Amino acid sequence: MKTDDFDYELPEKLIAQTPLEKRDASRLLVLDRKTGEIEHKHFDDILDYLQAGDILVVNNTKVLPARLLGAKEETKAHIELLMLKEIEKDTWECLSKPAKRIQVGTILTFGDGRLKAKCIEKKEEGMGIFTFLYEGIFLEVLDALGEMPLPPYIHEKLKDKNRYQTVYAKEVGSAAAPTAGLHFTDELLKRIKEKGIEIVEITLHVGLGTFRPVQVEQLENHKMHSEFYSMSEDVALKLNQAKKKGRRIISVGTTSTRTLETVMNTYGTFKACSGWTDIFIYPGYKFKGIDALITNFHLPKSTLVMLVSAFATREIILKAYKEAVKEEYRFFSFGDSMFVR
Repeated sequence: MKTDDFDYELPEKLIAQTPLEKRDASRLLVLDRKTGEIEHKHFDDILDYLQAGDILVVNNTKVLPARLLGAKEETKAHIELLMLKEIEKDTWECLSKPAKRIQVGTILTFGDGRLKAKCIEKKEEGMGIFTFLYEGIFLEVLDALGEMPLPPYIHEKLKDKNRYQTVYAKEVGSAAAPTAGLHFTDELLKRIKEKGIEIVEITLHVGLGTFRPVQVEQLENHKMHSEFYSMSEDVALKLNQAKKKGRRIISVGTTSTRTLETVMNTYGTFKACSGWTDIFIYPGYKFKGIDALITNFHLPKSTLVMLVSAFATREIILKAYKEAVKEEYRFFSFGDSMFVR
């Protein structure tokens, strides 16, 4: 398949620049993946489409303030560093800009030297391995100096860091939010549980795959960057029981989906495990883990729109996107939501 097969027209005014005041006030496009039938709702109407016995799977990853603005220690030239993946304690794979200014041994400084990063390995596409030097507690230093790594299409400054976190974020390690979960409030989650729907948490730390566009003509040639995931024994047990009883497993977001499908592909069942996944889901893929999907509207030609197209079909998804454009839904990270059932 060609990458261009997943392109669509999107007016720039529909790219949401800021989150809504109320998380669950976003709109919800409900899509029947078999018939292509569409309903226009609001996100708190999701309760009407969830049934007692369903199991809702959320990604509890927490976004690091992983965007660091600083300078080379020697020349004072401005440098931006985006922390992507922890290799070991205080050593991270990072994306640097401009990368050509950095060589092995280059020291970067942030916050008047409160935090330093030394390049110990250069990689392709602006990537490198950096060791961080600091005094005190790393996450506290990062919280003071770092910014939320908002996607490049968002030009507005984020007033409240917490609006780029889900209300159930716990496990620190992501370079981007699992944005399908941003629509949930504590109150809505309480109402969902009261209806007899079980909510379980898995973890996938969102990495470079979110930032990298597909740059090859034939999408089969695209290589995903690996991301860390984990599933607990308790969650695996609940998911396997749901499968046996024919209860629906509803994934909140493409990151939860990729975790569930990775585990099923690896073990043929849900199992307590952790590791790295570079699963790339596109049309032709047979889903083994999920029965329905809550997701946002994704960038043209992105791996995310390909995943959603695999779950419905490319034709049904692109038709739904065309309808969303016509109805002026808000797109991307701070945009509206979609329930594919």
